[in-house]
Amino acid sequence: MGKSIGVGLIGFGVVGGEVARVLSDKAKVLAAQVGCPIVLRKVKVLPADLKRPRARQMNAGLFTTDEDAFFNEPGIDIVVEAVGGENPALSYLERALSGGRHVVTSNKEVIAKHGARLHALAGQHGVGLRYEASVGGGIPLIAPFQDDLVANKISRIYAIINGTTNYILTRMAKEGVDFSSALKKAQELGYAEANPRNDIEGIDSTYKLAILASLAFHAQVRPEDIYHEGISRLGSRDFRYARQLGFAIKLLAIAKEEDGSVEVRVHPVFIPEDSFLAKVDGVYNAILVEGDLIGKVLFFGEGAGALPTSSAVVADVVALAQDVVLGVRCRAGWRLEAGKVIRPMSEVDTRYYLRMVVADQPGVLAQIATAFGDHHISIASVIQHEADSAAQAAEIVIMTHPAREASMQQALGELEHLTVVKEISNFIRVEA
Repeated sequence: MGKSIGVGLIGFGVVGGEVARVLSDKAKVLAAQVGCPIVLRKVKVLPADLKRPRARQMNAGLFTTDEDAFFNEPGIDIVVEAVGGENPALSYLERALSGGRHVVTSNKEVIAKHGARLHALAGQHGVGLRYEASVGGGIPLIAPFQDDLVANKISRIYAIINGTTNYILTRMAKEGVDFSSALKKAQELGYAEANPRNDIEGIDSTYKLAILASLAFHAQVRPEDIYHEGISRLGSRDFRYARQLGFAIKLLAIAKEEDGSVEVRVHPVFIPEDSFLAKVDGVYNAILVEGDLIGKVLFFGEGAGALPTSSAVVADVVALAQDVVLGVRCRAGWRLEAGKVIRPMSEVDTRYYLRMVVADQPGVLAQIATAFGDHHISIASVIQHEADSAAQAAEIVIMTHPAREASMQQALGELEHLTVVKEISNFIRVEA
């Protein structure tokens, strides 16, 4: 217990402040796990962070606003990055790894975009790079993919990995409110940012899926490889039809591999209402993984928040501290296999839900069926409620059998030009 492991923390916001608290409050417990104390030696902050109540309770000598002073601080074995975003976080991580420091980060964007290069840099300098908190907050995900599931050939991942959108969709489903009302409530409760674009447009889920897919399929999956679509077009009517048809609506991150082809996409889906993922409500996350040996395994829990995230960050710190004490060099990073390709979204096969307003006159369904048939799309069912006699229009809902995405997009383009189709109100894919 004579030696100590020094930690340098970059960022003192919600997550960084909580990490500092856990390192202090649980110092004895963590020391027992490692075999020596873990000591917070320096905190790189913005000037505004010094006004935070937690910062005022700590030794002022711990803090610096100067990057060079932070990286020149002696005795830092592990650097924890908690600033978020791509820049300047990426430069901090590169500097720490190049300087021979182990690194812990919760930064999904940086790992999704630069994970392979950062792993290579860590290997070059014989240090560790850990990022358990980058996906799923406190839900153990990264370590199982790196360790516990390595004997498996992973074939599928279905994931609800954004608590903000899941909360919004839950309110829309259970209370019948519209998207804007549900978003406003999420913002009031602190679940959604003032600018919620990354969440509601599926960008946050895209970063997380890029990390999971890269680990699961040993292929470098970049965010730009992933088709993504948000939830802002969903209406209360879609949820009513979903219930009528036996489905729930979720924003799902989907990854599949077959014969060296990797399929990755993020978008709203209809899923059977009796499935487990359909019952994941509020801010909770759930990740369903299918492997050839394990079968189906489910990871479930709160995917965000200071407490769950700090749990994962500190666990990574402890793991690296144990490596330092035992003299263990970092293990290999992402194992990338050659020859794997990303399947274009146009080649994806799935079922579809289509809601539209059409003219209330004879022959409409025949014209629509012809447009689908010309593109080899089979209609499974049609729902038509009472027509609006004043507008001489009716709303219909069509469910298709499995079809190719490219064919569906071509059919949609043709439907838009039919004079009997007044509006294509929404279009949602189905995962049954």
